[in-house]
Amino acid sequence: VSENDIFDNRLIFGDNLLALKAMEAEFSGKVKCAYIDPPYNTGSAFEYYDDGVEHSIWLGLMRDRLELLHRLLTANGSIWISIDDNEYPYLRVLCDEIFGRANFVTTIIWEKRKSRENRRAFSFKHDYIVVYAKDKGLFESVRNPVPMNQEVLERYRNPDNDPRGPWQSVAITAQSGHATASQFYQITTPGGRVIDPPAGNCWRFTQQRLKELTADNRIYFGPNGNNVPRQKKFLRESEDAGLTPETIWYADDVGTNDTAKRHSNTIFGGNGFDNPKPEELIDRILGIATNEGDWVLDSFAGSGTTGAVAHKKGRRWIMVELGEHCHTHIIPRLKKVIDGEESGGITGSVSWQGGGGFRHYTLAPSLIVNDRWGNPVINPEYNAEQLAEALAKLEGFTYAPSEVHWWQHGHSSERDFI
Repeated sequence: VSENDIFDNRLIFGDNLLALKAMEAEFSGKVKCAYIDPPYNTGSAFEYYDDGVEHSIWLGLMRDRLELLHRLLTANGSIWISIDDNEYPYLRVLCDEIFGRANFVTTIIWEKRKSRENRRAFSFKHDYIVVYAKDKGLFESVRNPVPMNQEVLERYRNPDNDPRGPWQSVAITAQSGHATASQFYQITTPGGRVIDPPAGNCWRFTQQRLKELTADNRIYFGPNGNNVPRQKKFLRESEDAGLTPETIWYADDVGTNDTAKRHSNTIFGGNGFDNPKPEELIDRILGIATNEGDWVLDSFAGSGTTGAVAHKKGRRWIMVELGEHCHTHIIPRLKKVIDGEESGGITGSVSWQGGGGFRHYTLAPSLIVNDRWGNPVINPEYNAEQLAEALAKLEGFTYAPSEVHWWQHGHSSERDFI
């Protein structure tokens, strides 16, 4: 597969632990962002992996997968994990061990519902997204800002008809604890008022720098020229920088379980998922953590939201899912994305028109298994022809795809290989 083949995108049907092991040789150090939404120990945790697992087993299962995900990340990559109050503190300790405490980035609080729940002692309205980096310093150096929302945009006005367009003003004072003598002086406004810095404060600029900013019409003294001066920050200069991401993500900005459920029902003709993640939520994560062409991995694919969003945003993606909904939900959803037929979600915000493709793999049984004495032997499920093909193609892989389907806009085909 070429470096930027439009069919690089991969949907893998099978156990995610085995799939992650199979991917390690090819993708170690290549995944820019991993997002996972593992089951939250609610009595049906890892339903498709091991029914009825207990808390300690849940942690063990997570450890194995997180260790592999850690190895797959790029040096500046990050992992984002959706979790609730039940497992949050234990997940933090586990991730501290695997990623290192120094590489903990933040915990995001997501407002997952807006309605009030009156049947419990408290109305739980949030979940968490735990964020760790492979290397926190490198991640911070490539982390993208979030776009400005309407509330922020409304702060920008142009009362003096500046040809550079809308702007907002910010204070030019700073605390005086580390100030130099050059930051203490009097400012005479255009209207003749003399202003000293407030007690305990200094001016952010030297007097010479303030003169330069004033000459460039970047200092605003109010409509009558006598107000305390403030610096003009222009919208056109702020749009490229965007906003520093915050740790509380509100429903109005990134959606809720309810909006995601409605979208899911629309996609699947009323047969949607009960608690899907909204596309807007994944859109924000990928917008912060990745750029066009980067690899995105979701090893608990669910209804396929991560792949759908990554596809629309021009990221390359890998999803792994063991449940049968891999075939009943994810594949039909992705085909709609490719054909440009999917409505709702982030489609409007990215002007998605369709295109691209993906390959669908089914994870084969292990080529090497242990006999009853514990000796490694060739899996008897493989016949001679399959074995010959596998040995020619595996190059050391223990687990390999046995089936591939790929789609592109307006065309579909399939082929088999081991």
